[in-house]
Amino acid sequence: MTYFSGDNGVRDVRAGGSVFWDFQAAVDGTDAIFTFDVKASDPENAPEWSVALYDSQGTELWNNFRSKPELKVSFPGSTAKVLRLEIICPRGARYGDTVNVAITANAGGVSDTCEFGAVAKQSLLVLKTQIDQEKEVTRSLFAKAAQGEKDVYAILSPIGLRGYVFVEGMNTDRLQEKTRDIKKARSFVVKKDSGQMTPAETTIEEISPYLVPVSAVVGIEEGDIVELVNGPFKGEKARVQKIDQAKEEITVELVEAMVPIPVTVKGDSVRVIEKES
Repeated sequence: MTYFSGDNGVRDVRAGGSVFWDFQAAVDGTDAIFTFDVKASDPENAPEWSVALYDSQGTELWNNFRSKPELKVSFPGSTAKVLRLEIICPRGARYGDTVNVAITANAGGVSDTCEFGAVAKQSLLVLKTQIDQEKEVTRSLFAKAAQGEKDVYAILSPIGLRGYVFVEGMNTDRLQEKTRDIKKARSFVVKKDSGQMTPAETTIEEISPYLVPVSAVVGIEEGDIVELVNGPFKGEKARVQKIDQAKEEITVELVEAMVPIPVTVKGDSVRVIEKES
């Protein structure tokens, strides 16, 4: 009898990144022949995926670049083997590129097959910028994104988030290259991975609060003292008299006006300088 157990299935992986599966193989006997079938979605035009099999000690047993499609595996005492399959996505992968790996173990004429797969997905990185220069960095990166490889998919500079910009793309190396000479841009937030510092990825779930528009009148209350930041009364101080949540407008009275005349302005046209006590 020959059988596999443990991890398998399909997983997402970013360009230049890797995924792995830990699984076990057992046979009735002392030896088995493993055969490997690696199929990429576009073998003629896309860069080649790297696939490798390791034992429980981390020793490489098989690699699709250096090994034949067949491998003799010993099972001393018919003891099950703990194995790890690793797939590395090529840095030049395109969104949606896939690779499927089927491993078949045959011992004494009885066989079992275990299948694995990986799908190339985009990365969502966090770019640090000079404080209050987020929009300038976004415009510069947008202009560079239109040049050469189209590997920047989206750029987000949320209102209220100072010093950071979110960048979505496929190839992290090229993303770093595109931001390298942008003034006011600093560097991507990084993490330590296998002893090396690599760009730290975030997720849509983590940034979802920034994807929901925030009302321009949030944080403003009746009685607050505000400063008008644009329009004909720019620079004037005023007291908030009424707030229209639906229209995101506030009605204020100028503090230093001879005659208290109500003025209605948009919520983003003021900044609070003193809260109502």
